[in-house]
Amino acid sequence: MAIEKYGQYGKNRLWEIIPGALDWSILIGTLALALASPAAAIILVIIFDIYWFLRVLYFVIHLLSAYHHYRLGLKTNFTAILKEQAHRDQIYHLIMLPTFKEEILIIRESLLAIIASKYNHSKLLVVIGGEELDRESFGEIQTALSQEFGSKFLKLIFTIHPANLPGEIPGKGSNLKFMGESMVPIINSLNIDQSKIIVSAFDVDTLIHPEYLAALTYNFLTVEKPLRSSYQPVTIFANNLWSAPAPVRIAAFGTTFWLFSEMVRPERMWSFSSHSMPWQMLLDVGFWEPDLVSEDSRIFMQAFLHYDGDYKVTPIFLPAAMDTVVGKNWWDSLKALYLQQRRWAWGVEHIPYMITEFKKHPKISWWHKSKYLFNHFEGMLSWACVPFIIFVLGYLPFLLVHGRTGNLFVNSPYTLEWLMRGSMIGILVTGVLSFAFIPPRPKSVKGWAWVTMFFQWLLLPITSVLFGALPALHAHTRLMFGKYLGFNVTPKKASSRE
Repeated sequence: MAIEKYGQYGKNRLWEIIPGALDWSILIGTLALALASPAAAIILVIIFDIYWFLRVLYFVIHLLSAYHHYRLGLKTNFTAILKEQAHRDQIYHLIMLPTFKEEILIIRESLLAIIASKYNHSKLLVVIGGEELDRESFGEIQTALSQEFGSKFLKLIFTIHPANLPGEIPGKGSNLKFMGESMVPIINSLNIDQSKIIVSAFDVDTLIHPEYLAALTYNFLTVEKPLRSSYQPVTIFANNLWSAPAPVRIAAFGTTFWLFSEMVRPERMWSFSSHSMPWQMLLDVGFWEPDLVSEDSRIFMQAFLHYDGDYKVTPIFLPAAMDTVVGKNWWDSLKALYLQQRRWAWGVEHIPYMITEFKKHPKISWWHKSKYLFNHFEGMLSWACVPFIIFVLGYLPFLLVHGRTGNLFVNSPYTLEWLMRGSMIGILVTGVLSFAFIPPRPKSVKGWAWVTMFFQWLLLPITSVLFGALPALHAHTRLMFGKYLGFNVTPKKASSRE
């Protein structure tokens, strides 16, 4: 793909090269050390596994803490609490649902979930954004949904994002930008206070919790700086979980639990997937950047830079449920999962952006900048390298010294075995917690399928390599060589929820 077509890519080639170069340096260096000096490699592997065992314990502690907050959130009647807030009736919600070739049943279910929300519907503006490349089908959807839902909200608006606008790449970000800009004159005509509007940019298959809008409004009214925060629900890929292959389910839970562990450390958080934010912030930053893939997290960094570091993410411990990836068959689902993981790993594109833009904002403290850059950099490197080191390269030096005598060679396999057993606590905890997020079993699914929901976690070493590290390494390598990704739409099927 030509660089000139992809606006911001290719302008900072050195910083685009570094993440992928470090990935390969770590992996090749580990392999070379194992071949050149197995004893040194064994010591390094044991040290690394001790470090990773401590990381697992750290993760489990935060995961259990987040689950405790989640349970409290589910038990909280935010609608009742909100009634005590004097300014609740001043808050409006703009809900944006970008779509491309999705079935009408998918969009309809999302609208029904919004209607089921325990919030004043006269304060809701819903905009559904289609694409020029799908104009005919989207026109039919618009007609049907207008008839069914046109009177359910303050306004139900439909937009069609033109194709091939200059400076854009096709994708969710460019569509959202067009949707946002299209809403400016409409909101102005309603004479609504711009600072009292909360925008929720949802994937079109998002089913929000009935209390989400009330909880969102309550947080907006009670946080210290409501216009300096995005608001992140718990992302759960579970709508069609029963029809998904085991590797897809493991990846779905892995994403949820990763976000969970971040939500109790909001100082580390970026916005992700379906989330909410102030309309005023979008006006201030000029809406989403239309020439990149990872728009959901980039919009947070846009705000962070615009307000010189005075911007954060506020966690909301209520679920926003979405679909896992699906395909025509088992194999197509796995291919879709790989492409989805590769697209998420393309978030590595934020590293050259941060390095370049941080230089332009001297008011942001060095510590604040370093924290976000290090966390993102370390997360991307771990994503691409750690599963290979633990489950593949970590065993190589032990194979090379098989049969040798000496304390190191004799005792180290047992040390590694105990470290791996200790790390199993992470699999055990996530496996047990996963049952709290599984939707009711459809009648078409046999009862014994519950057993597979637990034993599927034995596949974690394989899936973490094939559908975690490998697509991440692929994404980072493409960026390293200037082979820029476009936005691949995750396939969604209403029938997969049955």
